[in-house]
Formats: sequence, C-alpha cells, structure tokens
Amino acid sequence: MIVAPATPVPAVPRGAHLRGRSGSVLVGVLWCVVLLSVLVLGMLQTTRKDLMIGKYHADRIQAHYLALAGVEKAKALLHQDALTRSRSGVHHGPGLYNAPEQFQDMKLGRGAFSVFRPARAGEGGGMIFGVSDEEGRLNINVADVNQLTNLLGLTTDIAAAIVDWHDSDNTVSPGGAETPYYATLQPPYRARNGPIPTLRELLMVRGVTEEKLFGPAGEASEGDGGSGVAEVAPETGWAGWLTAHSGVANVDASGGDRVNVQNADVAALTGVRGVTQEIARAIVAHRGQSPIRSLVDLLDVPAAPPPGAQPGNNRNNNNANRPKVIDERLLKEVADSLTVAEGASLEGVVNVNTAPVEVLMCLPRVDRMLAQAVVAHRQANGFFAHEAALLDVPGMTREILRELSPRIAMRSETFRIRSEGRVGDRGSRQRIEVVVRVGARTVSTLAYREDDL
Repeated sequence: MIVAPATPVPAVPRGAHLRGRSGSVLVGVLWCVVLLSVLVLGMLQTTRKDLMIGKYHADRIQAHYLALAGVEKAKALLHQDALTRSRSGVHHGPGLYNAPEQFQDMKLGRGAFSVFRPARAGEGGGMIFGVSDEEGRLNINVADVNQLTNLLGLTTDIAAAIVDWHDSDNTVSPGGAETPYYATLQPPYRARNGPIPTLRELLMVRGVTEEKLFGPAGEASEGDGGSGVAEVAPETGWAGWLTAHSGVANVDASGGDRVNVQNADVAALTGVRGVTQEIARAIVAHRGQSPIRSLVDLLDVPAAPPPGAQPGNNRNNNNANRPKVIDERLLKEVADSLTVAEGASLEGVVNVNTAPVEVLMCLPRVDRMLAQAVVAHRQANGFFAHEAALLDVPGMTREILRELSPRIAMRSETFRIRSEGRVGDRGSRQRIEVVVRVGARTVSTLAYREDDL
C-alpha cells in the first residue's frame, strides 16, 4: 500500500497566539472606553441640565423675594406719606404716583426690583415708576348701571349683568343675567350675589371678554426699553378705569373725626372753627324742617327765628326773608370738618384729585366738558382741599355738587402696587401685584396676585 506523504504543518511564529489575544483585549478596551465616554457625556449633560434647572429655580425664588421687597418698600413709603399729609393737614399731595428715585431699578443683592404702573392715555403712554390709587377708579361694587354705561363700549346689557352678578338677590334686571343663565353654561356656575373681590372675576359675567376688560392682546412691546422692567401693555380696556376696592376714612385732612351736621348738637357744631353759636342754632333749627343731605345744603340755612317767635307766615319766620348764615367763603373754611355721612368710612368714593376724565364722567350729572374742566382746574390751581372747592370749577353748580357729594373724596387710601423682581440683566423675573388699604396705624392687604401680570 502506497502511503501519501504527510502535509507539512506551517510553523506558528512564536508568540502569535498571544498577539491575537492582545488585539481582542484592545478592541474590548476601546469599546469600554467609548461606552464609558458616552455614559460620562450623558451624565455631564444631565448634570448640566440639573444645574441649570436648579439655578433657574433659585433665581426665580430670589426674583420672588425681590418683588416682595418692592411691595414692602412701597407699603412703608405709602404709610409714611399718609402720616406726613396728616401732620400737614392736607388730603392729597404729589404722593408716590411718579417716583423713579424710589422705585426704578433698585439694586438689592444679586438683583433689583422696580415698582411701576402702565401710564394712562393722558400721561403720554409708556411706563411710570410709582403706585396707582384705587380711589381714582370707578368701584364696580358700588356703581349703578347708569354710571357703568358711561364707560366707552360698556353697553346697558353688560352693565346690568355686572350689577346682577354682585347684587344680593336673584332678580334679573332689564338686560341683565342671574344664576339661571349661568347654570345653562358648560361648566355651570352661580352668580356671586356679593361683593366682587377682583376685576378678573368680571370675565365670568355675561358679555365681558378679556379684550374688552384688559384691552387687545399683544400690545406690550418686547424688551425693557432701557427701563430695566419688561414692558407691559397699556391699560386700554375697562380695567384701566375700574376697581373692586376703594374707600376712605370719613375724617378731615388731619385725621380727626368730622362733625355730622345731621345730628350734632349746638355744642358739637360750635367746636368747629368758624361755626358760631348763631350759626349752630340756625343749622339745628333748619334741619328740623328740611334734612341736610349735602354740605351744599348749608348754603341754604337761614338765620334762626328770633327768640319767642311763634310759627306763622310773618316776615321774621319766613325762611326766604331771613338772611343766610353761611356763604361760599365760610363753607370752604368749614367743609372739611363737617359731614353728612353716618359711617366711619366712605366706600366706593372717587378721588377728584386723581380720577381721569373717563372716570369723572361716570359720576352723576358730569359730562365730558365738566370732567375736563375739573381736571384742568386741578392742574392749573392745585389739588382740591375739600368738596366745596369744586364750586370754583367753571360749569360746576350747587345742584350738581349736591348730587356729587356722596360719591367723591379728596384723598386716597387704597393703592395698587405692582412690583417686579429681577436677577441679573437677562435673568429670571417675577411680578407681584397687591392692593392695600393704608390706615392711620396699619397697612392691610386687600388683594394679592402673582405672575401673569
């Protein structure tokens, strides 16, 4: 048998098997490095996002407290201003309505705060650094249908629906709406039938839209215009003229209680500087026959009948024949010390020293011409010290002032503070808006809102 020669086996170089194993290990190591790199990069990216989120929330918290700092500073300055005016015996002054030195870009720690308000049309537009007073607006909880319809674009039906929303009954006014209407909506709800706490609640009232209440959207410009505060849309809707909070204490300019001419005795009346015994007796005698519903009625008070005179139609007892004891000059001297209102506070009154033409036109018997005359007079002659000073306004009559008297004031005690806190030039911003009532000893918060301002 022939045997084939064996095929020679190639010789394996020494260490070749080791080099193959080393190559596999190297590839494995490289893959591990790649995987670890991906993991590290992923972790770094996640950590970076976590740090950014943490910094964002930290900045938001700081911005929040910076905005609160602006609110607290405004409250302190408002209280100080009220004390200063009381000591000076004046109802109204320049105040803090335009005070950039106190409220514009005030540095604090890593950030700053500003207190601001949108300028009204008559103020040239833009933004003003200061507070706004609620007594310069029309109170929706007090105004009737006729007053509300004097606002541009506010129809009789919408005005009736607003009054129905906050009145205490479920009786539907002509053109209005009560709970039976709102119960048909999806989702259904009830009319409040009580005081409206915020203006935004008006969006629940039939016929009120966001555009009508707050003005067209998108009017705010981008950036801060160099002011440090992000721009806000001007107050072009009804909200620029309305408020849910207004009211002042029924006190004189120095903070003292007024004397009520409807029920004060002769001794109390003569405690008012300028009121003599004769005048006091005449007031008491006159109100027994004709109620004094307004301080303007004091101009019609005749001298008291002679002692011992008997009722009749003789010349001495005829009111028309007896001289008047108070003229306009004297009325202006004593007006701030007297009142015809029973309560300790005057709710829903309008401050004629700050109200714009649009709000003044909502008052009884005040048309645009008279409203413009009131504004022009206070700009030319200074603020009104008391309601009798309105008799100096061209076109103002005693009859008109008699109807205005229960609805007006010369001072403001309720203010809206809008504050923005900012961290860094382009960092987080936070806004807070509060409505406060400034009393003789306390400052109370009536409304609070945050963000979306």
